[in-house]
Amino acid sequence: MDYSLTIIVPLYNEEENLHRVEEKMKEYISQASIKCQVLFVNDGSKDNSEKLMIDICERNPEFNYISFEKNCGLSAAIKAGFDYSTTNLTGYIDSDLQTDPFDFELLLSEIKNHDLVNGFRHERKDSGIKNMSSIVANTVRNWFTHDGMDDTGCPLKILRTDYAKRIPMFSGLHRFLPAMIMLQGGRIKQVPIKHFPRIAGTPKFGLRNRLFKPLMDCFAYLWMKKNYINYNVEKRS
Repeated sequence: MDYSLTIIVPLYNEEENLHRVEEKMKEYISQASIKCQVLFVNDGSKDNSEKLMIDICERNPEFNYISFEKNCGLSAAIKAGFDYSTTNLTGYIDSDLQTDPFDFELLLSEIKNHDLVNGFRHERKDSGIKNMSSIVANTVRNWFTHDGMDDTGCPLKILRTDYAKRIPMFSGLHRFLPAMIMLQGGRIKQVPIKHFPRIAGTPKFGLRNRLFKPLMDCFAYLWMKKNYINYNVEKRS
């Protein structure tokens, strides 16, 4: 079957969520406006996630997986998803399902004229501390990147795969995907989407990696922006 969209689902110790992920993603795929497939990226889970993931893929032909030998972090999982995507479009959703797969339709309606469409959780259902730390982190990133995004960390995105594969990923760069598309001369847009409380599993990010590390990553981004190589071929034989 020829698919048009690969949806990356990174997971790390998400055994409590995986059956729900299977149900929700199957429901969306059956009604999506384009043909979709799911690519699980198991980031070295230490619980029963890998077995459950393999079982899901064995009974659903639209589901595939790759599994790391050890935990490498979210940026590495997203990078691997980009590397293994075989479709023209690549999406991304978190395995906690705090965002709705059906909102991919909102992003798809805009991707024709853009190279990345980013979700914007305008009514977030997280704790006050988590919401405030994200607001501060996004404000600081905007100072550095000027990408105009209010929610770069939103776990619902669609990118053109050729742009995604050219992103030189480093740890933490998943927070800078819109800015990295801009460095390639790409067009970006954000779209308001729904957001839900986490109902199972444990959050993987705390105050330190929501505020302090992202600040350091901003300086890494500035170095990359200064030294980024971008070119357009005018002619070839």
